[in-house]
Amino acid sequence: MKDFLNAAAHWVVPLLLLGIPLYAYAVRKIRVYESFIEGAKEGFWIGVRIIPYLVGILVAIGMFRASGAMEFFVYLLTPVTDLIGMPAEVLPAALMRPLSGSGSLGIITELIKTHGAESFIGRLASTIYGCSETTFYVVAVYFGAVQIKNVRSAVWVGLTADAAGILAAVFICRYLFL
Repeated sequence: MKDFLNAAAHWVVPLLLLGIPLYAYAVRKIRVYESFIEGAKEGFWIGVRIIPYLVGILVAIGMFRASGAMEFFVYLLTPVTDLIGMPAEVLPAALMRPLSGSGSLGIITELIKTHGAESFIGRLASTIYGCSETTFYVVAVYFGAVQIKNVRSAVWVGLTADAAGILAAVFICRYLFL
């Protein structure tokens, strides 16, 4: 199983990058390049509209980290991480991921420098990064860009998906790397 997953991992992204445009062009008769250019034009103006929301979420993340709230949450959740087999060192990365991709990447980079990329902690932190989303960033920036004020259940669904991704990452990494 491990050998199959390792072999498949090398081909998944290239096949998707080749397969999706080929399918769009050959089967759906979409002019792929022209559609890409049109999307890029729209993306520029969306980028201009989301700047205020982006600044707001970045300030909130800075306040969260500087206030000591991160360390407090790590302290509170360490017994839970011990129960599921997740090293406490990885918890700050898991807590930061719903808030900020670059913030969690910085934490993961520190973990990899300290423990090594081939260590269980390095692999688990990297897998968590790939299995979760920047939920609050998405809600603040993208919902703000299209002027959605009432996000309803989006935050709770996103956080539930993040928790499921983190639990799956712990389970899969323990299965594959321990």
